[in-house]
Amino acid sequence: MEEKINIERKPSKSPVLAGIFSAIFPGTGALYNGNYLKGILLIIIFAGLVSIQGHGGQPFVGILLAGFYFFQIFDAVHEAKRLSAQAETGSETKLSLEAEVEISKPSGSISWGIILILLGGLFLLANFDVINYDSFIRFWPLALIGLGLKLIIDHYSGKKS
Repeated sequence: MEEKINIERKPSKSPVLAGIFSAIFPGTGALYNGNYLKGILLIIIFAGLVSIQGHGGQPFVGILLAGFYFFQIFDAVHEAKRLSAQAETGSETKLSLEAEVEISKPSGSISWGIILILLGGLFLLANFDVINYDSFIRFWPLALIGLGLKLIIDHYSGKKS
């Protein structure tokens, strides 16, 4: 006896509307696409980037804000196109028990979680004047060095994706 799983088809999303929402206020394009956690996270990141604009570190902080702004617009448009393509083809309508088990397995590394916790801790220390933003921003290339080391270690340890 074969059991059928009915999955509701999601309505297609407009890439233009997602881009407009994201351009008006960062993060709202992700909310429009149904990615609520991502949208809230993008809004928080945008608020944090705006709040550190007057604390020094120019021009890096300004360039970071501009890059984030255009990235989230591009991401919302791309996600809306992907959701529209899935809605048209109905690629999510067939789901087996094996696929559900495979999806639920944890994968990836905890590196990004650790990086976000460390960055959040540094920003928190800067907010309480334990460290100042100028010294914090001066050492931003360390994040690139750490990311490069992580990629090299992942490559040689066989975690290459």
